[in-house]
Amino acid sequence: MPRRHSARLPVPLFAACAVLASSALAEPTVMENSLGMKFVRIPAGEFMMGSAESPSALAQAFPGYEPERFTQLQDEAPVHRVRISRAFYLGQHEVTVGQFRRFLAASGYVPQSVADGTGGFGYSADHVTRRQPNQDAFAGRDPKYSWQNPGFMQGDDEPVVNVSWHDAQALARWLSQTEQRTYRLPTEAEWEYACRAGTTTRYPHGDDPAKLTQAANVFDAAAATHWPLWADRAVKASDGFAFTAPVGSLAPNAFGLYDMLGNVWEWTADWHEDDYYAHSPEIDPPGPADGSVRVRRGGSWHTWAFYARCSYRNWNAASTRYTLVGIRLLMQDASPIPNEHRAPHAP
Repeated sequence: MPRRHSARLPVPLFAACAVLASSALAEPTVMENSLGMKFVRIPAGEFMMGSAESPSALAQAFPGYEPERFTQLQDEAPVHRVRISRAFYLGQHEVTVGQFRRFLAASGYVPQSVADGTGGFGYSADHVTRRQPNQDAFAGRDPKYSWQNPGFMQGDDEPVVNVSWHDAQALARWLSQTEQRTYRLPTEAEWEYACRAGTTTRYPHGDDPAKLTQAANVFDAAAATHWPLWADRAVKASDGFAFTAPVGSLAPNAFGLYDMLGNVWEWTADWHEDDYYAHSPEIDPPGPADGSVRVRRGGSWHTWAFYARCSYRNWNAASTRYTLVGIRLLMQDASPIPNEHRAPHAP
């Protein structure tokens, strides 16, 4: 189905976006919790959710892609106004390996990749050297792969992967009980609102995929050597990381959030529904009442620039554990934490 071209935003919304962007550039308020996770206060506001770019416009922006990739995006339309009615705190970074390890040690929780004995997925250099031309370099599901071993080395400051939606829920429940405040996954609307941070472009920095590596760890020149099959889809510049990067390594958006695009896909609270945007409520849309798969957003270190757009929607079964998927939590209650502080806003 053809997509409509982007329409001019109403003057009041332009004004609202301008005010939001101006306030977002101020020094962010940051709160730190018991696991060392930092959360940034995201103000209430309005934005236009989704994308109305036509297949022809996308084909021009992303040459070399198969045409059918641009005609299968109906779930990003229609573009619609969304109002986030109350401020919330969102993780400044994705949950790290070290933070997840501390959660497991304190709670006794066993991640699904370990509990069910089937493991997760991982990068396999052996697959690169032995695979057929149409095969990829990921291996699994295999018990040898888990949050502790995605097939490449990770430090404690890198985002945890191979975590399921249920693992994310367990982390949120434990933090809520431990700290007596509400933690949860963000809704799709909250996630996209926070990602855009007052912008209306493909990425928070603008529309140009070539500049994506300044703020996002995506599939680029550094990663392409590990995936010769997809080398022509790599961003020509390099963000310096072939796999996951330590959180906060690249530039933040105007809200002071890091890695909203790239590094790892992030689970959201919502079920996926192709036509949800056509009937979702304007104020604080909660997502569909039911479904079969959960939405993940933001792209990863292996994601092509086309799929790392703010509006792009992806999904998996809640039990999926994959080497590209991680967690970013939302803290709903804004009551003070003893070690609350204000952090300088990085340029």
